[in-house]
Amino acid sequence: MAEFFTVWIAATPASATPYILAALGLIIQERSGVLTLGAEGLMLLGAVCGIGFSLSIVQDPYLALAAAMASASAMSILFAMMVVYLRINQVIAGLGLVFLCQGLSSLLGTVFGWSSRAILGPASFEILSGIPFVSQILNQDPIVYLSVALSVGLYMFLNRTLAGLKLRAVGESPETADSAGFNVTRIRLCAIVVGSALIGLAGAYLSVFSSKIFVDGMTGGRGWIAIALVIFARWNPLWALIGAFLFGGIEAAIPQIAAAGVQVPQYIILMAPYAATLAVMIWIAVQGKLGDSEPGALGKPYVREARG
Repeated sequence: MAEFFTVWIAATPASATPYILAALGLIIQERSGVLTLGAEGLMLLGAVCGIGFSLSIVQDPYLALAAAMASASAMSILFAMMVVYLRINQVIAGLGLVFLCQGLSSLLGTVFGWSSRAILGPASFEILSGIPFVSQILNQDPIVYLSVALSVGLYMFLNRTLAGLKLRAVGESPETADSAGFNVTRIRLCAIVVGSALIGLAGAYLSVFSSKIFVDGMTGGRGWIAIALVIFARWNPLWALIGAFLFGGIEAAIPQIAAAGVQVPQYIILMAPYAATLAVMIWIAVQGKLGDSEPGALGKPYVREARG
């Protein structure tokens, strides 16, 4: 039993990392007032581009992550053009982005032969290697520690810097921000591009660091769960970090339960993360506090000519 809990807790940070990174990217975007439902697609695009870079150019996992971030950011420019400049409904644009990226990731993986081809993975940190239990938990890959640092850094950015204040102001009331001299269009465009880079990083982490392989649909709904996680966290990066470890812990427990020989129906185990997502959403609805923290202009296009 002790070994079960040790392995489970040690596996939780790696399982939580994609949720953390995707949620942080979504928080940046939605704090600017842009409702983003395309996380699942951008994660898939990051996953296939990360693997593709490793297989076709050089097997450097960190350069592969950078390539995945660049690809997701480039794709997000299309989304930004639709919702910021053309003012297309953000829900429809986000869903369209998901379907586009899903199809594109499958196409790239098939045409270039990137699907189902394994790569070499990076090494984890060796911290306190002589101490049982503690060393197993702390010996994680660098991106796990980076995701925690990014959560704290984003919280400080949003609450302690002028640039973060501008971002939040645009998300709360773009008319007021515009009157104060803030460039609403530029801020929202930057938020979309930077946030998408983190979402692409989340997908690449799954393929390059975690699975070390790409298969169609490998994100398995994590992008949708990240959207629910942002609502659970009330657009707070630190709460998103805590929530990500909750979902990561559930995901990490699935193979451990199977390995322990516990007789649980397979489909019940596989649906556990989604059941947890529904439970979280119900809890939020019962609490009735969503409106207290949701950006005031979330999902609303800004038409400067209509101001005043």
